[in-house]
Amino acid sequence: MIKVKKLIMSLNILLFKPSFVLSQVVERFPKPDFQSDYTRPLLQTPEPRIKLYEYFDLFVLITALSLASYFALKLRSRTKMFLLMIFCLLYFGFFRKGCICPVGSVQNVSLALFDAAYTIPATVIAFFALPLVFTLFFGRTFCAAVCPLGAIQDVVIFKPAVVSPWIAQVLGMIPYLYLGLAVLFASTGAGFIICQYDPFVGFFRFGASFNMIALGISLLILGTVVARPYCRFLCPYGVILNWMSRLSKWHVTITPAECINCRLCEESCPFGAINMPVMEHPVNRGKSIRFLAVLFILLPVVVMGNGWVFSRLSVPLSGQHFTVSLAAKIQSENSGITTGTTEETDAFRASGKTVEELFREASVIRQKFRTGGWIFGGFLGLIICLKLINLTVIRRHDDYTADSGTCFSCARCFSYCPIEQVRLGNMDPDEASKIKKSR
Repeated sequence: MIKVKKLIMSLNILLFKPSFVLSQVVERFPKPDFQSDYTRPLLQTPEPRIKLYEYFDLFVLITALSLASYFALKLRSRTKMFLLMIFCLLYFGFFRKGCICPVGSVQNVSLALFDAAYTIPATVIAFFALPLVFTLFFGRTFCAAVCPLGAIQDVVIFKPAVVSPWIAQVLGMIPYLYLGLAVLFASTGAGFIICQYDPFVGFFRFGASFNMIALGISLLILGTVVARPYCRFLCPYGVILNWMSRLSKWHVTITPAECINCRLCEESCPFGAINMPVMEHPVNRGKSIRFLAVLFILLPVVVMGNGWVFSRLSVPLSGQHFTVSLAAKIQSENSGITTGTTEETDAFRASGKTVEELFREASVIRQKFRTGGWIFGGFLGLIICLKLINLTVIRRHDDYTADSGTCFSCARCFSYCPIEQVRLGNMDPDEASKIKKSR
């Protein structure tokens, strides 16, 4: 109950301090049609590749996902998984410069769903869907070795510390927040914030702003002691992978056969994805049942309350959209609040578009943000309640198992299992039996 109360307090701080999560989006507008000394900067985004190369990237992705699944579930080999991870880091990361990326493709799919004028390439849809399909069958083998964002963090894991479970639960809300914001911004045309704030793309492309390079370096330094901090506590695509993995038909297991509860794997996972045996029910079962009943009663209240809060945040959030921001600047200049003009407002006035048309467009966009805020907030409220319910429900199990949602299928824990060593021929079955008896 103490852990649950800590979680509730921390989630309140996280979700009801909007200044903690508001992001700035790069304003994109047409090149101004007037004479000036302004020099348009070169974009850091790689040039589009010919279709043949894009389909080759798709072939490499399918091959890598197939090999990762085979290495994890069939060969149970950490060495082969690590070598594949290095290849994917070099190919999808440094050679392909982090593009096409399944993580960022969430935004392309969101925009395509809400904007009929936007045409999404078939290769982007494939990059979005294929890791999810493989995860649905084999668990998160994409995270294990194929994702370059995960790979660059994995190679710097030095001496990982154990993150307290309740802290991990609180930090685990951030990816849901990030996913919701990314979908909201992409679907309204406000920008692709996942790509803009990718902490490692600067390394892959050998160029980024100082702030993003500093963020990437900070995450890698943190990753030496907190394994894969971006994957665990930031990645929005990881939310969907977590859901798919919990439904996976096949998933890696710590032991290839029956668990003997030797406890040797207890601290082998740097990601805290091993579920320890739960032999007994909580002492005060009645109190837990009452708390669970209260959560179910409060669920619609929390969902609606969060929806209302985030609908109120539609004003600052919609201000990140270029059209809304431009309308505010034009209004400020026309009313005399602001003296002088900007390149954006000069470009608008030179376009021949009326102020009334601009204001109508801005009003429509604000309404989209208001509606999206209701959905976004209700979604977060539902996730909060489900997490609290999950903490309250105690499921009895006798073995050490990999958590099907958070496990990255990295194959680290295999070598700690005596039964695995027997399978590999590195240990005598009698010796494994002695370990079982001694425990």
